[in-house]
Amino acid sequence: MEFRTTVKTGENRGWLHHSDRVMLLGSCFSDNIGAKMTAALFNATVNPMGTLYNPMSIAHGIHRLIDARPVAGQELFMQSGVWNSFDFHSRHSMPDKQVTLDRMNARIDQGHKALQGAQLLTITLGSAIVYQLKSTGKVVANCHKVPQHEFERRMATVPQMVQELDTMLVNLHEFNPDLRVIFTVSPIRHIADGLDVNSLSKASLRVAIHEVMARHRDYCDYFPAYEIMMDDLRDYRFYASDMVHPSDVAVEYIWQAFQATYLDDRSALAVARCERIHKRLQHRPMSTNRETVERFNADTASVVRNLIKEYPYLTDNSELNKALGDRL
Repeated sequence: MEFRTTVKTGENRGWLHHSDRVMLLGSCFSDNIGAKMTAALFNATVNPMGTLYNPMSIAHGIHRLIDARPVAGQELFMQSGVWNSFDFHSRHSMPDKQVTLDRMNARIDQGHKALQGAQLLTITLGSAIVYQLKSTGKVVANCHKVPQHEFERRMATVPQMVQELDTMLVNLHEFNPDLRVIFTVSPIRHIADGLDVNSLSKASLRVAIHEVMARHRDYCDYFPAYEIMMDDLRDYRFYASDMVHPSDVAVEYIWQAFQATYLDDRSALAVARCERIHKRLQHRPMSTNRETVERFNADTASVVRNLIKEYPYLTDNSELNKALGDRL
């Protein structure tokens, strides 16, 4: 007798190769999977503008990356002692205005180049709830603790989201015709407004993705991260202590399912090997014996050189290059 429902993702698509350049955009679940890819030594660019939740802000961010449109000084505003942009997450907000501009524009430039050369883009939609600035009508990606009375809060309709995502995909396909796009709905629960609103929001996102994919099925796919969390791992032990975010075990489980769905066989071997080496690079020998430390560093450098020799596309990997420099 089976006491759980395993979510089936279908046959392996073979869409993802370890040598591919990948971009991940959207809710903090993109950060989770992006961290897994980084640990597996993928050439992955994760949320260049920071975490984005609603489809409108994600689409707007992608248009900005495609056009490489820099942030102008008048777009920034001071709040809570730092300069902010409504298009960027607060992690990029700084006390100095020019530093903030330089930081944000560097991320746009990096994101433009990464998107232009990417083979795969994953987009994780987190919420259908949008905050629209009353003074301009702009849907913001982050409120930056601006008083709530300055925004109109509403739930985007499915037709509105479909229109935004459809225009975004057309623009993406013209900009990078070889790009494949994987949509997901974030399994992270937005429960501040109640579980009923969260359910409606997630359902709206799923319907919007279904409808827009019907128009772009040749290069789009849906990965059921939300369904895996809700129906396969349907137990609070798979949540972090806040009962909102997936636990490390859940993220790992979903990452394994993602690999099984999209990663080709040869790349699966490379990922497993790179993950082991990444763990080794995080390790620092506890011994105070100089010879022991030097031997460990020499062995690590040898392992890294052999890895690069076997997978030449890793030559420019910054973590590997740093490891070689640190251990010479």
